[in-house]
Amino acid sequence: MTAQPKRTLLVTSALPYANGAPHLGHMLEYVLTDIWARFQRMRGHDCLFIWASDAHGTPIMLKARQEGITPEQLIERVGAEQRRDFGEFDISYDNFHTTHSDENREVTYEIYRRLVAGGHIRRETIVQAYDEQARMFLPDRYVRGTCPRCGALDQYGDSCEVCGATYTPADLLNAVSVVSGTAPVQKESEHLFFKLSDFEPMLRAWTGGDRLQSAVTAKLGEWFGAGLRDWDISRDEPYFGFEIPGETGKYFYVWLDAPIGYLSSLLQYCRRTGRDFEQYWKPDSDAEVYHFIGKDIVYFHTLFWPAVLAGAGYRPPTSVFAHGFLTVNGLKMSKSRGTLISARTWLDHLPAEYLRYYFASRLGDSVDDLDLNLDDFVAKVNSDIVGKLVNIASRCAGFIARGAAGKLASTLADASLQREFAAAGERVAALYEGRDLAGALREIMALTDRANLYIDQQKPWLMAKDPARAAEVQAVCTQGINLFRVLAVYLKPVMPKLAAGAEKFLGLPSQSWADAATPLLGTAINAYEPLATRVDSAAVKALLAASSESLKPAGVPAAAATDQPAKGAAKTAAQPAAPPAELSIDDFMKVDLRIARIDSAELVEGADKLLKLGVDLGELGKRQIFAGIRSAYEPSQLVGRLTVVVANLAPRKMRFGLSAGMVLAAGPGGQEIFVLSPDAGATPGMKVK
Repeated sequence: MTAQPKRTLLVTSALPYANGAPHLGHMLEYVLTDIWARFQRMRGHDCLFIWASDAHGTPIMLKARQEGITPEQLIERVGAEQRRDFGEFDISYDNFHTTHSDENREVTYEIYRRLVAGGHIRRETIVQAYDEQARMFLPDRYVRGTCPRCGALDQYGDSCEVCGATYTPADLLNAVSVVSGTAPVQKESEHLFFKLSDFEPMLRAWTGGDRLQSAVTAKLGEWFGAGLRDWDISRDEPYFGFEIPGETGKYFYVWLDAPIGYLSSLLQYCRRTGRDFEQYWKPDSDAEVYHFIGKDIVYFHTLFWPAVLAGAGYRPPTSVFAHGFLTVNGLKMSKSRGTLISARTWLDHLPAEYLRYYFASRLGDSVDDLDLNLDDFVAKVNSDIVGKLVNIASRCAGFIARGAAGKLASTLADASLQREFAAAGERVAALYEGRDLAGALREIMALTDRANLYIDQQKPWLMAKDPARAAEVQAVCTQGINLFRVLAVYLKPVMPKLAAGAEKFLGLPSQSWADAATPLLGTAINAYEPLATRVDSAAVKALLAASSESLKPAGVPAAAATDQPAKGAAKTAAQPAAPPAELSIDDFMKVDLRIARIDSAELVEGADKLLKLGVDLGELGKRQIFAGIRSAYEPSQLVGRLTVVVANLAPRKMRFGLSAGMVLAAGPGGQEIFVLSPDAGATPGMKVK
């Protein structure tokens, strides 16, 4: 194998948010990063894997308040859970810190000072949603209501999950705060903005060439074409984070100090180990810096982050590598629907190493989404790892133990085949280097098939019947053991536990990439112990059963699980929605449907979807209901009609007034909305059964 010049690399994953233990969507990214870092170390490079827990923001503050603990206690507990699960998934990080640290405050303040001195910070008064009951400004995702474009109910304050529209919380219909359940008001506040437009020439140059994936480059072209927008980096109190120096009641937005966590975690590591921090981040550094992220946070990492670094006098990353989202059995993972699989639940039922292998077998250098098909997972692991790979070692080890006293032959039966396997190392390495893990595993499994074919052709089990051919059996099985050893080396970044078991079996120290080129001859090997066992489909069923319970964080509405775009794979793909939560017949019977006469109907100023209806429910009295049917009906068409309403719905305070019920209607939307009409003979207040 060709010797490689030694490189100095810094590798990061997007910081996991400190409001909950990781799930499989997170682990996809961390496994990808870890495999690449392990590969670089095996090649002899100086590669650090540095990251941290993202510990600031509104969700942390509210969840801690709900649990009756301090935010510091919450992030310490969650950080311990994160480190536990990362360790059991064999994530080989060199340092895992927290953004709520002295180091991060130090670096954040220094970067802000440099940005202010460079003239890259400006002030602007903005209008935001404000919860008067909770006495706090609301992040967009803490406001929910009806989509102003398609009329979908219960949508976020910044985008609609149904039609994909983007908007501001002020555009939502029937908007409510998810903190208090009250209608927010619009309130002014002065904010600080980072002048991203100052860095457009630098960003165009940095994003050019081949440092980014083609899909990312194409998306950047769209953003440049639309014009770069300055970035609001401040938030009003109450907020859990770092106070902005020189300001009153203002805090740094979590998305400013979160990526700075890459620097501050490295700073803590360097101070602890004596490393040179400046080696990695000075403008003329020859070290390489790589960020692995989910495609949902590309904007932050390819525009804001390089610009902030440049404005503060640091070097930009060498490259940013984005990946797609994770689905399970073709369905979107959803915390609010309870369909996430946590890392801990997986570990309770199945080996982490098998998931590492499956992820790698599906990961290429693209931003395409990855589906964890559990039937395919079982079949692939049982076939590739158990049926093919470890089968080589188990078949040959017995013959070496019985016929050669556990000692390998001093020569190979087919030296040319060994050279073929060794030469493949550079092809496999190039695929790892390019993050085409699926391509690397295809090469490795093709070699695995070649090794099994060799053993099948030589048939040592037939040779062993003739004592005179003992030396031939030893040579053939020595060949097989050596082919297995090469494969274990090539697979080591993906399956470090299996590789460690192979090293123990062969009596070897930890293997580097270059070690695969030298055959293992004339030495004793240890008794073979199973390196992998078949996946039982019953374990998968138990995994799914254990994951069916909702994982929604206590006290924090699922819709408001974060006040920032999801980091890495925490966000999942826009795949077909999971089935809605089931209601029991008892739940359904609680709904009180009544006939109502519409006595009045009028337009609602400032709402293009709503009509204000006055309805008569007979013995239940008269009520006011706001209904999203304006696109289908003129007010005059409804007056005097009988319809069906939900009479026992809790009244809902809206910015237009109180709505005390729900009018039942059906249809695809737009002009095709049809208010339900009862049969002849119905009277106001009559119960509908």
